[in-house]
Amino acid sequence: MPVPLTAGKTITASAEETLAYGRRVAAEMRAPLLVFLSGDLGAGKTTLAKGIISGLGAAREEEVTSPTFTLVHEFRGPVRVFHVDLYRIEGRADLQTLGLEDLLASPSIVLVEWPEKWALASDWPALHIRLAALPDDTHSIEVL
Repeated sequence: MPVPLTAGKTITASAEETLAYGRRVAAEMRAPLLVFLSGDLGAGKTTLAKGIISGLGAAREEEVTSPTFTLVHEFRGPVRVFHVDLYRIEGRADLQTLGLEDLLASPSIVLVEWPEKWALASDWPALHIRLAALPDDTHSIEVL
């Protein structure tokens, strides 16, 4: 059953549950779309991104890794997907060297980890998802 892209909170008890949630959410996504994944280190952003990317048919979960060092990964499937990690970006100058505006040149789904560093204006619809690791080893996923 697809997860509606409306505000709400979900608790997952394992990485597999987070992946499954991502796959269900992906069924509701349509390009163009910006998906902002916020949360501390270890909150589950990349795990959720794996589920979304695999749910979109752009790659298998095991092919999706954190783009922490490469900053942007591109996946092509039925829909073009970009997975962006801005964790290592220090300022606006660093951001400008990435050419992120090129990602917005044609309809795609752009997943952005550390979205507080995203400084590009866009008229694309945006989905904000906040993740948190909880003290009992579960994770909170909140669509804002």
